[in-house]
Amino acid sequence: MSSNHPDYIASERKTLVDLLASNRAEILELLDGLTEEEARRSLVPSLTTLLGLVKHAAFAEQVWFHVTLPGRTRAELGVPDDIDDSFRLAPDDTIASIGENFRKVCAESDRQAFDHDLDDTGTHARRGPVSLRWMYVHMIEELARHAGHGDILREQILAAREA
Repeated sequence: MSSNHPDYIASERKTLVDLLASNRAEILELLDGLTEEEARRSLVPSLTTLLGLVKHAAFAEQVWFHVTLPGRTRAELGVPDDIDDSFRLAPDDTIASIGENFRKVCAESDRQAFDHDLDDTGTHARRGPVSLRWMYVHMIEELARHAGHGDILREQILAAREA
């Protein structure tokens, strides 16, 4: 019998992978059923929009799993140095393009992490050595936090449809 419930007695690795996958899905769901205008709508003074949150989530995945873990540089991969740039939308950014990029980035993150043990480390520019375990936990918290921000923005956008 199949269930949508998590495996509450899974190994540490499976638990981390599954929780990250769940939070990734929540990030993508922020854009479900929105128009391009709604996804870009700015409701707060910062650069935060629903489309920008998904773009930023891809950036965070790249910083930790594509740069820090394998020891590459942001410049090598075209990852911005300024965190604000990870929220900025280009005119040609769309729900489809940002969503597809996020899925592609996450798949590469999984490939990068697959051959490493949880105790393996990478060196982050500001934090120094960090374990893959820590990267998983950090990404789970980061995506959960941003999914919460997105839930509030999405609620406001959907409420405006009814007004």
